[in-house]
Amino acid sequence: MPAEAITGARRLLIVQVAGLGLETARTAPDLRAALDGLACGSLQPPFPAVTCTAQATFRTAEDPRTHGVVANGWFDRVSHRTTFWEQSAGLVAGPRIWDRYRERGGRVALLFWQQSLGETADLLLSPAPVHTHGGGMIESCYSLPDNLYDRIAEQIGAFRLRHYWGPLASPRSSRWIARATAAVLSGAAAPAPGLCLTYLPALDYDFQRHGPRHPRARRAVQQLAGDLRLLRAACEAHGYGLLVWGDYAIESATEGALFPNRLLDEAGFLRTRLVAGRRYPDLHASRAFACVDHQTAHVYVRDAADLPRVRELLAPCGEVRPAPEHAGLDHPRAGDLVVSAPPGRWLAYPWWRTAREAPDYARHVDIHNKPGYDPCELFWGWPPGSVSLNPDRVRGVHGLAETGHEACWFSNVLPARPHTLRSLAEATRRLLETLP
Repeated sequence: MPAEAITGARRLLIVQVAGLGLETARTAPDLRAALDGLACGSLQPPFPAVTCTAQATFRTAEDPRTHGVVANGWFDRVSHRTTFWEQSAGLVAGPRIWDRYRERGGRVALLFWQQSLGETADLLLSPAPVHTHGGGMIESCYSLPDNLYDRIAEQIGAFRLRHYWGPLASPRSSRWIARATAAVLSGAAAPAPGLCLTYLPALDYDFQRHGPRHPRARRAVQQLAGDLRLLRAACEAHGYGLLVWGDYAIESATEGALFPNRLLDEAGFLRTRLVAGRRYPDLHASRAFACVDHQTAHVYVRDAADLPRVRELLAPCGEVRPAPEHAGLDHPRAGDLVVSAPPGRWLAYPWWRTAREAPDYARHVDIHNKPGYDPCELFWGWPPGSVSLNPDRVRGVHGLAETGHEACWFSNVLPARPHTLRSLAEATRRLLETLP
């Protein structure tokens, strides 16, 4: 059934909501009220259930073995460096679900998605601060056309990166993105797109800080509901159908972090360099290294003969399997082994054991230099101005994708009832073929 037969919509807004799990959707009255009247269903995310993998799966309707985004970051076997939260769309391989729509003359906007710079889209908006030589930062957003961000900022104010990630991160960033999206739909900042994809992070911060059942988490749900009401009103005003989907479910961290790199360090597989009293990883000389990402880790082992021993060493961290044993994860970027933490636990990147040995970047928001995801960046630490080194403060985690960790979707235009993120993407591609 084409979109017009359902809602009369000739355009489509797609909203990805970080951390929108099925249980949250079922139990939050404010959220249900904001999305009242929309069809809904459960959604099985790809493994690992993290942002970049989910977004790449949706935009290509393919598994990681095809699009190559095996996590939010991975280890480059050639340069011997980790790459986390890179922005190039070239990292996502394969055709996009909107390619045929654009070939027919449709305009596409992509707002605040990871790995979006250089994407095949007509409007782009993404955080892109400039780090100055003296250690400062100029806040800005990358935009296409060049003046898109400036026009939006004139209407709603500047985007503040500190609200998007770090100890000051809050639903304020999500509200700014919602307002910017509404401006794009109205055509006030640039000719309105026929397809707009945007991202709302309102739940991500306090769900990870405090856990999904904490009062602060409930407040974040209420703030998300306000964002969605704003966007739903914009859709109705400008003739857009609506699809809202969650990328993963955040569960309570009931037993704390596990440290695979400490195990590898103690056994001599991870090598480090002592520089000014701090221990930095030597990934050129290391025989094995765990590139951690929430509840999962890709483990890169230089010599295949070491695989059995490394697998045995990491067994206390959860299930350890070769990457090809995970459906859809057989890709050269994947680790030789993949660790999945037990439910309620997560994998932390530190190899050091005392704060004195911690690398300089450990005390800062430094998402590109840290060789692993660090949710401790959501908390202030000591001395003032630094971020926490205490993983016990993290109370919400995600990354697993089996039964019990479902996300969800809501829509007034989908003609099918998909149950996986890949099938949701395929249904969206078919829907786009019906739009004028």
